[in-house]
Amino acid sequence: MQHTIPSTLRATARRVPDADAVKFGDFTCTYAELDAEVDRTARVLSGLGLGRGDRFALMSTNSDRFIVAFYAALRVGAVFVPVNPASAPPELQYLLADSGAKVLVYDVALAATVDATRSDLPATTEHVLALTAGTADPALDELAGSAAEGEFPDVPMVSDLSLILYTSGTTGKPKGAFFDHAATMTVAVGCAATTGQKVGDRFLHVAPLYHAAELCIMLVPGTMVGAAHVVLPTFDPGVVLDTLERDRITMMFGVPTMFQYLLMSGLEKRNLTSLRTALFGAAPMPESSVVALTQTLPHVDLMQLCGQTEAGPGGIYSSVEQVKERPSASGRQATMFCEVRVVDLDGNDVAPGEVGEMILRGSTIMKGYWNKPEETASTIVDGWLHTGDLTRLDEDGYMTLVDRLKDLIITGGRNVYSVEVEGAIAAHPNIVEAAVISKPHETFGESIVAVCTLAEGTELTLAELKEFCAERISSYKVPHELVVAEIPRNPSGKVLKHQLRSAIIG
Repeated sequence: MQHTIPSTLRATARRVPDADAVKFGDFTCTYAELDAEVDRTARVLSGLGLGRGDRFALMSTNSDRFIVAFYAALRVGAVFVPVNPASAPPELQYLLADSGAKVLVYDVALAATVDATRSDLPATTEHVLALTAGTADPALDELAGSAAEGEFPDVPMVSDLSLILYTSGTTGKPKGAFFDHAATMTVAVGCAATTGQKVGDRFLHVAPLYHAAELCIMLVPGTMVGAAHVVLPTFDPGVVLDTLERDRITMMFGVPTMFQYLLMSGLEKRNLTSLRTALFGAAPMPESSVVALTQTLPHVDLMQLCGQTEAGPGGIYSSVEQVKERPSASGRQATMFCEVRVVDLDGNDVAPGEVGEMILRGSTIMKGYWNKPEETASTIVDGWLHTGDLTRLDEDGYMTLVDRLKDLIITGGRNVYSVEVEGAIAAHPNIVEAAVISKPHETFGESIVAVCTLAEGTELTLAELKEFCAERISSYKVPHELVVAEIPRNPSGKVLKHQLRSAIIG
């Protein structure tokens, strides 16, 4: 039998019904209890008309209810569309319209964003519900609480779509990478095997569940093997350290910024003997931080995952021994069920020591970009996913990301495209033109620098720019620095960003 994402929950609930499944604050449940709650919630969603192939959008921070809604939507055969909880109203409206989401469920803390979007909701969005009570909208948990008991049969087949994961595009509009259950389960099996996930593990979920990394390499495989999911809503170094110690966490994933904050918050003073594996990725981690982690936690298996949402996520990784041997590298080999090449502009493999574009192929790769056939065709060529990541292939086989073809900025482990930020900045009445570049940052990896040419006789402060941008884009995309200057262009009008970087960064 081939398993889908929700069928693995059912299988685990039957295999280890009394095993710990989820802990969030004071709430705890077993796998049998989680499966039953998912059944009740699925019955509610089915009653709303949500079914096979319909899109289900969830905008929420990490919580137990996120996990329930995720599995319930998939159980009725819907396609899960996670929405960044930091999304501004125009961003939410675009994702709902582009995905054609039939149902939107949101965290009550985000009610203001949803309320600001109501007048612009697309006709396809038929139902809006809150995860819990506290708004005028129906509460999904209350509806599930009064739903009939009993098993709700899993609807999807492995060839059905499972996820649409939105990632920023070069045009400034997010693109939805879509996957079927087979691809997502392939990622889960590969991650479980590569990282040693097993029944009885206790996973810490502090990286956002709406993101492909935490969702696909921790939640889905963790449920498949029967691990306990200990969930935190946000990242706070002290709370994370307390949780690692108190809840006897065995495995966690985090972006480099998180680990850097933990190092600065007394990591070495804690009793973390239960922690067996720590995974980091989504952005490069400074070599000094990698070395510090291996020295501070010598008993912990530290592994690096370097991939892309469009690949499942998949890409390359460094094993425990390889992280120690080459802490500055991004990876040594492809993840399971994936192939990797580093090629030049003509598609030829580069020689060791040279830089080229990383391309990936395998059963974890996305089916395409939702509603964007042209972008799909230009990204997946002859079965190979062109990542846009400029990568150096070293003599010993290690690969290191050195730049991005599409001016991608990675700040705090989250991807920001300069074009999207430039579009928000350009709407300011005092700005004639703008360009956005990145600048190295010790903690966040990269900071966002806005270079702006102002209209004659006008002024603009960084605080004013931040306030203006916060109304149009997510908070993590707002520029950290403002430089007022003329923007160099080539004869065809293209911004010469390398000159800007040279002038500003040196």
